[in-house]
Amino acid sequence: MEYLKLCDSDYRFMCIVWEHAPLGSGELVRLCQEQLGWKKSTTYTVLKKLSGKGYVKNENSVVEVLIPKEQTQAEESEYFVERTFHGSLPSFLAAFLGGKRISEKEAELLKRMIDEHKEE
Repeated sequence: MEYLKLCDSDYRFMCIVWEHAPLGSGELVRLCQEQLGWKKSTTYTVLKKLSGKGYVKNENSVVEVLIPKEQTQAEESEYFVERTFHGSLPSFLAAFLGGKRISEKEAELLKRMIDEHKEE
């Protein structure tokens, strides 16, 4: 499947869905009004759009997730690194860290993660 980038408002909407799904569309309208300040019509417009993109489904007024948050985060991250750093993880990490220091524990965790993802 081709990656469909989410704009900021769609991502905030999906965060509500990911946190509460499955949920009734009326409850979703209430949550979007409380957390995003949206009107009912805005919520239903975005729901229809993201349903069309395959992120959610809305059947019998129940909204369910079709694309998990972790998958979206991975695709968003890959897209960002590819677009901004020409796919270079070392360049991304250097820019991300800047002059910051990380703890020994964080360094060990990053080393373990790198080892787990090394090509053979």
